[in-house]
Amino acid sequence: MNDDVFDTHKIRNMCILAHVDHGKTTLADHLIAAAGGALLHPKLAGRVRFMDYLDEEQRRAITMKSSSISLHYKDHSINLIDSPGHMDFCSEVSTAARLSDGALVLVDAVEGVHIQTHAVLRQCWIEKLSPCLVLNKIDRLITELKLTPSEAYTRLSRIVHEVNNIVSAYKSEKYLSDVDSIVAAAGASVDEEFVEDDNDDEEDTFQPQKGNVAFVCALDGWGFRVHEFAEFYASKLGASVNALQKALWGPRYFNPKTKMIVGKKGIAGVGGSGGKVAKPMFVQFVLEPLWQVYQGALEGKGLVEKVVKAFNLSVPARELQNKDPKVVLQAVMSRWLPLSDAVLSMVVKCMPDPIAAQSFRVSRLLPKREVVVNVGNEVEVEIDRTVVEEAEHVRKSVEVCDLRPDAPCVAFVSKMFAIPVKMLPPSENGYGDEGEGDSVECFLAFARVFSGVLNAGQRVFVLSALYDPLKGESMQKHVQEAELKSLFLMMGQGLKVVKYAKAGNIIAIRGLGQHILKSATLCSTRNCWPFSSLEFQVAPTLRVAIEPSDPADVGALLKGLRLLNRADPFVEVHVSARGEHVLAAAGEVHLERCIKDLKDRFAKINMEVSPPLVSYKESIEGEVSNMLENLKALRKSSDYVEKTTPNGRCIVRVRVMKLPLSLTKVLHESSDLLEDIIGLKSGQTVKSLEIPGMSILKNDNPTEVFKKRVIDAVESDIMSRIENDKDHTDKDHTDKCKLQWLKLLRRIWALGPRQIGPNILFTPDIKAAECGDGSVLIRGCSHIAERLGFTADSSSAHSVIETPSDTSHALYTDVEYLESSVVSGFELATAAGPLCDEPMWGLAFVIEARIFPFTGQSDESETHQQSEQYRILAGQVIATVKDACRAAVLQNKPRLVEAMYFCELNTPTEYLGPMYAVLSRRRARILKEEMQEGSPFFTVHAYVPVSESFGFADQLRRGTSGAASALLVFSHWDALSEDPFFVPKTEEEIEEFGDGSSVLPNTSRKLIDAVRRRKGLPVEEKVVQHGTKQRTRARKV
Repeated sequence: MNDDVFDTHKIRNMCILAHVDHGKTTLADHLIAAAGGALLHPKLAGRVRFMDYLDEEQRRAITMKSSSISLHYKDHSINLIDSPGHMDFCSEVSTAARLSDGALVLVDAVEGVHIQTHAVLRQCWIEKLSPCLVLNKIDRLITELKLTPSEAYTRLSRIVHEVNNIVSAYKSEKYLSDVDSIVAAAGASVDEEFVEDDNDDEEDTFQPQKGNVAFVCALDGWGFRVHEFAEFYASKLGASVNALQKALWGPRYFNPKTKMIVGKKGIAGVGGSGGKVAKPMFVQFVLEPLWQVYQGALEGKGLVEKVVKAFNLSVPARELQNKDPKVVLQAVMSRWLPLSDAVLSMVVKCMPDPIAAQSFRVSRLLPKREVVVNVGNEVEVEIDRTVVEEAEHVRKSVEVCDLRPDAPCVAFVSKMFAIPVKMLPPSENGYGDEGEGDSVECFLAFARVFSGVLNAGQRVFVLSALYDPLKGESMQKHVQEAELKSLFLMMGQGLKVVKYAKAGNIIAIRGLGQHILKSATLCSTRNCWPFSSLEFQVAPTLRVAIEPSDPADVGALLKGLRLLNRADPFVEVHVSARGEHVLAAAGEVHLERCIKDLKDRFAKINMEVSPPLVSYKESIEGEVSNMLENLKALRKSSDYVEKTTPNGRCIVRVRVMKLPLSLTKVLHESSDLLEDIIGLKSGQTVKSLEIPGMSILKNDNPTEVFKKRVIDAVESDIMSRIENDKDHTDKDHTDKCKLQWLKLLRRIWALGPRQIGPNILFTPDIKAAECGDGSVLIRGCSHIAERLGFTADSSSAHSVIETPSDTSHALYTDVEYLESSVVSGFELATAAGPLCDEPMWGLAFVIEARIFPFTGQSDESETHQQSEQYRILAGQVIATVKDACRAAVLQNKPRLVEAMYFCELNTPTEYLGPMYAVLSRRRARILKEEMQEGSPFFTVHAYVPVSESFGFADQLRRGTSGAASALLVFSHWDALSEDPFFVPKTEEEIEEFGDGSSVLPNTSRKLIDAVRRRKGLPVEEKVVQHGTKQRTRARKV
């Protein structure tokens, strides 16, 4: 780029990922101070937090956005992206991971692996990054925990083992689903296995002897890999560097008598006389010298001077004579074991360059599409073949990271971010994207070039995730043409103007603010598949309603919300059914930052923020001990709700059953997959329906994937119930349940709400619903079942019906067009349940709607024909079906379902009592508590309802004097066991609660009433408890 032209083989793109407060930004400071071109003085590294340039980040001391900087190490260019560790900003981790080829995963040596560590390792696996492990805060093992070198080695090896277990769990997901991958992996591990290394597992991702694990203290600026000590001891021990590097980790011991490195079998006699226990070489040659230097400096011994002389370190005398031993330690250790050399050399050696990385990652970035051509319209097939060939050429260019100027130019924008116009370089100052003036925000695209050369002033096509190059004119709304005004090299908060950017570089682009909302693919040709969408770890669950304090500022609020929606990759803005402007964020910290940005940057008005709007769902009590009986009851049960339309022409009967929890979860989590299968995403259908003779088949057929998930969920539910029910353990019972479920799944008529929800409408059983009263049953159709991969049941499919001679043809015409009315009523009912108008959850409905012929006088018949001309009966059927479904739910013991957070808490032992007091007030359910080995901290896992989580962190800090910390992440939906309409019935209940007049509302009823009040629905409550006058003064006679 411009003057700094680097060979692509010498470019590294990496991000720093970790749990919150594990030292990412401090590590980045030291790397910038050493390789950032004098941007930061080494003495200020770790204190300035250079990448946290927002005021809110400095005030809270946490990173809130991903930001990039270009470093120069030896002859390599390293693009470093610092990312947040707080769960509320996990979307920034996704944007950083997409643009990177490798990741530095930091783990605190004292706190160990935490919940966000799992999340970032999963993100690395999803995006196919090459990770390196950095164990930070090694000094705390010496100064705070007072561990011996052997205890510290045990702790470090346990952390490395735990991280490897997490990664191997993600690998096993893929291996178990593909037998060929298992065979290939087994063969590779045998070929690469080192014969003498009996205890090393080549499957492990992180191995210090391979050089991809570093041990650092980011605050003091020192760190090392095993390689540094191997080089130092090679001449002294008379061994090769490679042999020592393999021996300096694991159960390897040095025998001073024979000067041989032995394993566990040769451990006898290594410890020497006096009964000394043999120490691993990592303890003896690495950790013990470090411990001696630290203890010598802290206790005033002369070991520090010996280290300075032994390694010829140039430490100023002024720093050596400082009275603070910590300053002396930092001065010596940062020169003896420089942090930047250890980490950056690991990055250069263990992380791939863009050419190698893109060939490995292309299956994730641009999944291969196979085009199947059927003999049909030859002209259209020929045109489409040309498009497909060009799209495949673009994919090949991305795979090989083509650098030629004439290669297709492809870039991916992972997010848009806003900066004030005054922060642009002087040559770029001017008008912002939304107006003019110094205070106006300018939007830049955070992007990486994957192929070709991107030039300033170039015109490119902006492709959304829904774009399909084979659909031509119908895709116009998903593609735009834009001009790139300027290109910048990002240097933290600074920007350096460049004229062009070659493939493999990370840049900021100006000029796309009006074309991209969140993320997009840039390409020099229309015939290109868009990059796969970013995958976020959580969903925005915290919602508030926002309105301006002055009604005249509505326009400014709308503009501010539009800008905020573009500037934040994770926030969601929409208008609710009640007309409120709703802002959805990931958590309280994320929400506070969004509100502050709205007030100070984007809208610049005073506004009122409502209490959090919590989402609930509605279900019924699930007595599913005998699933086979329940399935039969769904067909022939007399327990149904019957409703009739106002004109009496249609009778609706509704039966309802609770779906198994595993099946409900599959339906809920597969909403995106269902959109693809059913065809709600116009650009991402499984088959290209608009192009005759051609269809698009992806690597994994979504229909097969979904069908397998559903069948697996049903089978797992059946097996779990058989294990709990000893009366039905025979194989016949299991097979009957499976067969019954398969028959039922073939009768899927619709899903709801919004056609992709976790509720199912089944077609009625025609044999069970036969009736001889002259009515005609609305049979429904199983098109959805066919699309989902379940062969339609012949009994419910459309077939020729033998009509009685006295039945008019018009009656059957009514039946055909009323099918959509039944589905619409079902959709409306599942979108707003009877308790508090919240969506239903995990319910199966069977709706039998019968149409009767019209009987009446001639005048009434004419009126009827006129009314049917305007489809009045259709509206009545929709309303009746909706009411019947809601009444059926009320009749079957309705229950409220609330969202639950998984909460991970860390607290010292002395604050366990106050912490449990806070949890009990928040209706938390404790899952696990364990003490962290070698530290005074307890780790507690619990489920906390989302409705009880607001202000939870502040209350926890107040209750424990700031000693306890908590991290919340959305976990699942959980049904409340309490009956909101509880009335004492049994003798025990009547004895405890009386006749029911004095029963206080339970938790479920309180939550329902709160939601109904917010929505303006009627609430049953006593305003006046006692109407008689109360005497408050003594009566004087």
